[in-house]
Amino acid sequence: MSDCIFCKIANGEMGTEFVYEDETAVVFKDLNPKADIHWLVVPKTHVQDLNECSDELIGKLMAVVKKVTKENNVNSFRTVINTGKDAGQEVFHLHIHILSGHVNKSL
Repeated sequence: MSDCIFCKIANGEMGTEFVYEDETAVVFKDLNPKADIHWLVVPKTHVQDLNECSDELIGKLMAVVKKVTKENNVNSFRTVINTGKDAGQEVFHLHIHILSGHVNKSL
């Protein structure tokens, strides 16, 4: 999707530094962190939200969560997926929040 900010980031168009990247997803720091560690796992293909996500893709994204936290020695964390405007989704491209450490605001 040409006007989607997360598509642009995932395609390398924004110069965003990635914590992790593979053929399925990128992981980068949230611009407005709500915790000491606040990363976003974003699929490289445009999927609006969890309701539109295939079982295969969500499995791959959760494997990315596991891999990136393990590689960075983040042993205690929570994941959040907001689905839909009423649930707090602001960017309508599926993304998984990884939060660890002191949480300064709730999601």
